[in-house]
Amino acid sequence: QVQLVESGGGSVQAGGSVRLSCAASGFAIANYCMAWYRQAPGEERERVAELKKNEDTTYADSVLGRFTISKDTTERTLYLQMNSLKPEDTGTYYCAAAPAYGLGRFCSAYNYWGQGTQVTVSS
Repeated sequence: QVQLVESGGGSVQAGGSVRLSCAASGFAIANYCMAWYRQAPGEERERVAELKKNEDTTYADSVLGRFTISKDTTERTLYLQMNSLKPEDTGTYYCAAAPAYGLGRFCSAYNYWGQGTQVTVSS
């Protein structure tokens, strides 16, 4: 049974840092694309960072240079290090997984999701 469980959210002041974790079970994250999404109140869910099976990473322009996605395949855990946080980073952050293909260069649709963890950044 595939399961993703996020942790590490909370309240932080602008300029601060938070590290989110996503514990995966039921599959090997080394063989999947992994990503972090966020959803602010009244907004659509957006992808902020993606880590492909071939280790390529992509980031939303709004977080580039401030957020870092990484994984520990031994611990089956995905991370999102968030630095220089801004109030507009506030939202619920979700971990997601998608089957990889094309020698790990491409990702299918993200069909496994965690329950989300709230991050609130105050000014």
